[in-house]
Formats: sequence, structure tokens, C-alpha cells
Amino acid sequence: MKKGKLYLIPTTLGDDALHTIPSYVVNVIQEVEEYIVERSKTARRFLKAAGIDKPLNTITIHELDKHNAKNYIDEYLQNALKGKDIGLLSEAGCPGVADPGAEVVALAHQKGIEVVPLVGPSSILLALMASGMNGQQFTFYGYLPPKTPERTRALKKLEQSAPRVTSIFIETPYRNQQMIESMLNNLSPNTRLCIAADITLPTEYIITKTVSEWKKTTIPNLHKRPTIFLIG
Repeated sequence: MKKGKLYLIPTTLGDDALHTIPSYVVNVIQEVEEYIVERSKTARRFLKAAGIDKPLNTITIHELDKHNAKNYIDEYLQNALKGKDIGLLSEAGCPGVADPGAEVVALAHQKGIEVVPLVGPSSILLALMASGMNGQQFTFYGYLPPKTPERTRALKKLEQSAPRVTSIFIETPYRNQQMIESMLNNLSPNTRLCIAADITLPTEYIITKTVSEWKKTTIPNLHKRPTIFLIG
């Protein structure tokens, strides 16, 4: 029996950004009837906004719980082994990138299920593109330590590699302001820092300056706004 495919379906990075989803992704959405998602509520909202033309109550949605995801991923992929296509939806952006869906993709490869990545917005790559920093060598670190001493040490370590590698990281949105304060207080004046918030949204803010220049700048309130930070 021919196996189904696992489509990696990108979602918007926020409201009012449906224009960032290519039409061919919407075409796939129209065909797929089973999804693996982070949160069913936001997945249904996205599918509705994308214009899915079938009743949402006819769609099968499996929710990934970070606490027990490994126990259910195998079960979620069973229909793909029987020939049914399945979609993997991230909470925002591209599945598998800074996203628990990577475990689903890994198991799909083990089971011989074809994995099909679809084009869509990646906040990490978009921030790097817009930063003007080294795009030949870069590393995404995810979250830095939340406590001040450990975070300061992590920032200093990233700064040491700045001449060679662009360091990319994120913070829980409600701690953005503390992260900015830590960077301005602990990084060297000539270190370049890019702050990229609300990427692809009407309120998009992407600026690269040296730390000394940032200290002379009025930075907008980024509290609870999805933000990418880059040091280079």
C-alpha cells in the first residue's frame, strides 16, 4: 500500500499576516483532512482564516502535548502508513524549526513516510535576512537563561563569537524589556545588535545598531511582542 505524505504547513507569525502564506499552501490545506498541531484552538482558527472549504468538524486534529507527545506521535502517524496525507501545523511559522513538531518529522522518516516542507514565514530567517549581519555562519540558540547572572554570562559568550558567527535567540515576550536592558548593560559598545519584533505584521520593527547607538535610541515597548534578537 502506498503511504501518505506528511506536509509541513507554515502558519502566520501573528494576526493580519495571511498574505505571507502562499496560495499553493492553501491548496494543500484544502485537501488534507487530518492534522497534528500544537494547539487545536489556534490551528482551527488558522485553517478557517486560510479559507478551508470543508466544515471544521470533519477535520481530525491531534494535539501535541509537550509532556506526553512521544507517547502519541506513533499513533498520530498511523493513517499516513495507510495512505492518508497528514498536515503538521506549528503554533507560528515553520513546523520543525524551534518547534516540537521536529519529533513528528523524525519519526516520519523512520517509518518511510515522505516529508514535504512547504514555503512560509520563518521569523528566524526573516530576522537574519533583515539584520545585515553574517548570513554565511549563524547559530540559533533558542532561549537564553532567564536569571540575570546566567543570562549575562551567556550574552558575553555569544559576543565573543560575534566577529565570526551571528548569534540568534529569543525571549519569552513578557521578558523582552529585561533582555534588552541586559544586553545594553553588558555588551560592548561596538557590538552590533538587531532587534526584530512583530515580523510580517503591520507593527513590524526591525532595526540594527551598535550597542552604543541603541543607548541613545528610544526603544519602543516590546512587552509581549514576539521578538528575535541577533548579535553580530
